[in-house]
Amino acid sequence: MIKYLFNFILLIAIIVFASCNSTPKSTDTYFGGKIINPKSNFVVLFSMDKVIDTMYLEKDNRFIGKLNTINEGLYYFVHGDENQYIYLEPQDSLMLRLNTWDFDESIVFAGKGAERNNILIDCFLEEEKDNKMFYQLNKLEPKAFYLKIDSLISLKKQTYQKYILNHPNETKGFNHILKIALTYPFYARIERYPMAHVKQSKKNDFHTMPPLFYRHRKLVNTNNDSLMYYPPYTKYVRNFLYNTTYSLGHKPMTHEYSSDFTIDLLKTINNNIQSETSKNAFLKQTVIGHFFKKSSCAANKDAFNAYFDISTSKKDKEHVKQLLSDSKALHKGQKITDFIINDLNEGKHSIKNLTKNKNSFLFFWNPEYVSPNYIASRINYLSNKFPTIQFIQIKIDGNSSHRIHKIDIKNQFFITSKSSANNFLRSKMPRSILINKKGIITNGFASISSKKLPLELKKLSK
Repeated sequence: MIKYLFNFILLIAIIVFASCNSTPKSTDTYFGGKIINPKSNFVVLFSMDKVIDTMYLEKDNRFIGKLNTINEGLYYFVHGDENQYIYLEPQDSLMLRLNTWDFDESIVFAGKGAERNNILIDCFLEEEKDNKMFYQLNKLEPKAFYLKIDSLISLKKQTYQKYILNHPNETKGFNHILKIALTYPFYARIERYPMAHVKQSKKNDFHTMPPLFYRHRKLVNTNNDSLMYYPPYTKYVRNFLYNTTYSLGHKPMTHEYSSDFTIDLLKTINNNIQSETSKNAFLKQTVIGHFFKKSSCAANKDAFNAYFDISTSKKDKEHVKQLLSDSKALHKGQKITDFIINDLNEGKHSIKNLTKNKNSFLFFWNPEYVSPNYIASRINYLSNKFPTIQFIQIKIDGNSSHRIHKIDIKNQFFITSKSSANNFLRSKMPRSILINKKGIITNGFASISSKKLPLELKKLSK
């Protein structure tokens, strides 16, 4: 990542700000900066899933937040529908500059705490670049793959040693996070390799791996709640859990997971994740994720029963029950029941009238589970591929300001809490419904991200 300096005014502001507000005994921490081409008028700072502060942009698109008491560690900020992680320590004065048109690549930090955050963002960007390289590496046989990745891990460890040598005053906490940011993405790729190799080499079964292939597992702790939301850590744990489950004798799966695999994966999570918070999170993510991958109303009852037996979170289990209740409404072969949706000009429309004599794809969305950027990309792709189908996006609990950019505004709607559509959206989770020209449902619970969806749309368009 090419580093560039803040504009002169911002640097002066940081220096003056820090000098005017710092005292030897103060533990105040500052986080702020400037957003170019802002997507909203605020920035939200999180610690895990808890909001720490909401900072509003001034007229010049700058923001500043004063944090009276914080613990050292990882935080993340959200602006628009994107986010990025930062590492804060008490008394930091961390300032950033970013352009939302090139969010991650444009981020640069200044002020106290900048060096550690600049290297973390570099780690993130390097990992993104590695995706193309590993597409080719995954085609290699196990020994060749391991030799290559082992040399790459050695280079990352050299980067780590060089940084801590040049920054002797860094805390143990940050050094630990830096090591994770540098090495866990590669450990995750080792765990992912068996599945990726089968897919890219078009084989029918997994290799038997060399004895040292998973020696990194002795160095990894899969029971750290404070890292549960940190992508390098979470991706590693997830890949490890899937790989461990496949090693029980399951064959490679692509379009959807069998009920037996899901049950074994839930048991693997239960056996390997000691932390109750992390365990419940992975359990819920698994059972819901596999349901959406199936992309139909049919639920694997045994898998859901196994989930309810293992999870100890009453809140999570209630949410999953709501999802199951949703899936029992609007089945394939039924006529679509009428409900009202609002366009972004506050006009009201009957869904029956809107879809009359038209093959239609209704996508109900919630930004808590799917980003507007992803929706725009996916809908544009599908609508170009299937031009005879009407694609309608409906925001759950929305209003007239909830527009997805880069999608035709005429196809964007929302429902309020009073709409009868909420009878099949109790979980507030995304849901796609396919309807033919006769108003008959051909799929009552499709998933916009499922690999099975294009085939179903192809059938609908005939």
